[in-house]
Amino acid sequence: MRTRTCAPAVRRADISGIAYGFMASQALFAALEIGLFSHLAAGPRTVDELIGVSGVAPNRLRTLLHALVGLGLIVADEHGYGNAPASDRYLVRGAPGDFGEYFRLQIAQQIYPALLHLGAGLQGTGSAFGTFTDLLSRPYEARIFTSAQHAGSLTAARALAERVPMEHARTLLDVGGGSGAFAITLCGRNPRLRATVLDFAAVTEVAREYRDAAGLASRIALLGGDAVHTPWPPDQDIVLMSYLLSAIGDGEIDVALAKAYACLRPGGLLVVHDFMLDDDEAGPALAALWFLQYIAYRSDGVSFSARSLAARLVDAGFAASDGEALIPEITKVILARKAAA
Repeated sequence: MRTRTCAPAVRRADISGIAYGFMASQALFAALEIGLFSHLAAGPRTVDELIGVSGVAPNRLRTLLHALVGLGLIVADEHGYGNAPASDRYLVRGAPGDFGEYFRLQIAQQIYPALLHLGAGLQGTGSAFGTFTDLLSRPYEARIFTSAQHAGSLTAARALAERVPMEHARTLLDVGGGSGAFAITLCGRNPRLRATVLDFAAVTEVAREYRDAAGLASRIALLGGDAVHTPWPPDQDIVLMSYLLSAIGDGEIDVALAKAYACLRPGGLLVVHDFMLDDDEAGPALAALWFLQYIAYRSDGVSFSARSLAARLVDAGFAASDGEALIPEITKVILARKAAA
């Protein structure tokens, strides 16, 4: 019998909350665009002070502030307006948990407009972009995507570093590695590790900046190419696929798994970090929605649970662990080992 992650909708208000959700997300994106949460980082400010630092006309700014108070993102008191605790932690630029740039760049400027094509994607009559290759071959789009992913991946990378056995690893291939956030974090944790980040050429140009800023130019190589068609460097101790399998087509998943098996040394480790459904496929809702958004990009996108993906890993020759949550309600990690010689 299936279990439910979320209670069934029973009121019209339950449906309305979903239908009107785009209004709330646009309020968040607008506030991020004018740096509102950062302006409130030092403490509450009056409307007049916020008008001065934001440059937004009084009537329009007040309307936005009222919406943000209603959403719980900011609070109002006798001193003016201040950040809610979560906004202080996650939406202030430069804060340790800053996710604001991820929301402002990738979600607001790429994912949100792409989802306007979801209906056409479901019908198979159109897509937001020709392919991911098409999107990420454009330097401007690649920079937005990669910069946003870097901001959104650092926390997950630190959490993953706690899970991956690396004491004997010397080589790592990060396939679809984006900004190199995971490779940078893992190399920082293991001074003897050398990594290669494989991603589209326009993406690796942005990754070069993050790698060099981290002082890891001598230990992280950048390989421009397509994860499905570009040859992978051999003799790897670890292959990492983070958010890769969800972004490629159903038939390409088995190609990627076969390439991972071939390039790993005997006893090598494949680390898969991705959106994954629960084994009963009844949720979590956020993981399911992330899979759904890919249908706006490509007609061969597919969702999978940790159990179904583990079965494909076994078919590819790996011994696979059960999926364990990394980002609660969104992503899981599977460790898959190639047999020793």
